[in-house]
Amino acid sequence: MAAQICIARIGAAHGVRGAVKLWTFTEDPLAVKRYGPLVTKDGGRQFEVTHAREAKGHLVATLKGIATREEAERLNGVELYIAREKLPVTGEDEYYHADLIGLAAVDSANEPLGRVLAIHNFGAGDIIEIAPPQGATLLLPFTNAVVPSVDLAGGRVVIELPDEIEGDDPTSADS
Repeated sequence: MAAQICIARIGAAHGVRGAVKLWTFTEDPLAVKRYGPLVTKDGGRQFEVTHAREAKGHLVATLKGIATREEAERLNGVELYIAREKLPVTGEDEYYHADLIGLAAVDSANEPLGRVLAIHNFGAGDIIEIAPPQGATLLLPFTNAVVPSVDLAGGRVVIELPDEIEGDDPTSADS
């Protein structure tokens, strides 16, 4: 089976005619309409976005075959996927998060630090999560200073650990 990329998540029902809130993970939120049918992770169901409009931080979308609020409510939380090859080719220094997951993380001396577990964005920029062989995961800013090199072909990212990571020293907490 081809690699699947999650490009959207269905949220709460919107209105009484089967519309849903739709959170997209694409650069252009309305691109979800151009990819054709979107499938669930297991491939068991597929949905086609027939209409979408931008709202505050999400889309309001109509899905083919979903006509009532009750049907829309049952879809809350469903993630929608497309085949990796349907996505546009990335430019230089652009990466799909899914392509980074699982890569080896090494320091500038090529010493292993762990593996890329996830890429997060909590609103202040991308964060790369590294799972070391043991211990707590590292959450680092995904910036050129901290991640100066991504080698997809070589299966690794180079990490320049900051001298100080905020929150490391429990004695520095405000009293």
